[in-house]
Amino acid sequence: METTFREHLEARLGVLPPARILVGFSGGADSTCLLHLLHTSGYDAVAAHLNHGMRDEADADQAACAAFADRFSIPFLAGKADVPKMARDLGIGLEEAGRNARYEFFRQGAFRTECDWIATGHTSSDNAETVLLNLARGTGISGLAGIPGRRENIIRPLLPFSREETESYCREQGFEVLHDSGNDDLSFSRVRMRKNVIPELERVHPGATKAILRLRETAEEEDRFLNGAAAAALEQSEMPLNGDLGFITASLELAFDRARLTTVPAVLFKRAIRLAAEALGAGLSFDQVQRVASAVAEMGAGSITAEGGEVVCEWDATRFHFRRLDVAEPFRFPLTYPGDTDAEIFGWRICAEPWSEVPSVLPRAALRTVIDLQKAKGNLYFRSLEPGDTMMPLGFDGTRKLSDLAGEAKLTQAARRCLPVVCDLVGPVWLPGVCVSERVRPDLASQRLARLTFGPIEG
Repeated sequence: METTFREHLEARLGVLPPARILVGFSGGADSTCLLHLLHTSGYDAVAAHLNHGMRDEADADQAACAAFADRFSIPFLAGKADVPKMARDLGIGLEEAGRNARYEFFRQGAFRTECDWIATGHTSSDNAETVLLNLARGTGISGLAGIPGRRENIIRPLLPFSREETESYCREQGFEVLHDSGNDDLSFSRVRMRKNVIPELERVHPGATKAILRLRETAEEEDRFLNGAAAAALEQSEMPLNGDLGFITASLELAFDRARLTTVPAVLFKRAIRLAAEALGAGLSFDQVQRVASAVAEMGAGSITAEGGEVVCEWDATRFHFRRLDVAEPFRFPLTYPGDTDAEIFGWRICAEPWSEVPSVLPRAALRTVIDLQKAKGNLYFRSLEPGDTMMPLGFDGTRKLSDLAGEAKLTQAARRCLPVVCDLVGPVWLPGVCVSERVRPDLASQRLARLTFGPIEG
């Protein structure tokens, strides 16, 4: 078991010792086996135990988990959550509330303890149950693929092993493991699947669990292939947004050429629009995907809001446009001069530095400009674009509305809400990538120049 465990972690999951890993540790056989295997395999493990506030023996279980971790000098992190109250407040089931509480605790714990990974004790037995639960609820190939071995920084190192194997490992090591009475509560759907459905399937067809896991493996392979094909279709039909300013909304909106995207087979088209929504952190239900596909076939225009209300998918005769609805609130901050001003929430940076050379040509619309600080009034600051903003753009005799100039630059609404307007006490002096004000144009008499550069933080 130890050899297979290490090979799976290193070769399949890409996690090499001495990586620091936070382990969800309940004290049961699965998590005890996982914690000990990681420790003996040279990983820097941290045991994280969440008291769900649902059982009388919860405090005693926490003490037992702490003692086990101390026995092997493994750091121990404990937390407590009122899962029944969370379920009532959010209007969700106890199972979902408990899962949400655990993963939030794990994420916070990994941050506090500087862990690179979060490991949970899911086994192949859990995976078979998950496949059947997904099937019962209604699912496609993705749901038949079950629990992923790795998603972002969450890993499941025990998926190659069954629950019986983890229990056998703990017996061989002489470990006393805890038993969660919730695992016998038939009011939980997973418990009913484990105690009633799977045993009955095994009676109908001995080896049913292994057959389910073979199906899961095939589904995972085909799901990966179809996702790759759908992602390629998205890439080939993607339409750039906002020109040189595209980086400010890369995580907020996506657009695709309708004519190109709808030429792919229907199965890939449906998968592609699901992937596009997921890229922005949302999900489309089966019915929503069917509705989009039907509407597109009718060559009309329309929109649909993803589950959760955070992302909308819109389409017209030329394109599909996916955008987040929670883009940005109005903002206003001083500009650092000289130095860099980073807006991490948007991913952009303004670099303001003293400059000595008057440029021979000053572009009207660029991501870098030079202004005369002596002509500016007061200190510079930046804020969000406002409806009444005007400017006399470089080379113009009169003023223009910045909203009109942004429209002529083909900036989306999301871009306009994220783009900073650099101002002085009089008003706007620069809208990066769109225009710079005539009143701060440098000339040969200029004594105090500043060069302003706008770009992504990582650049």
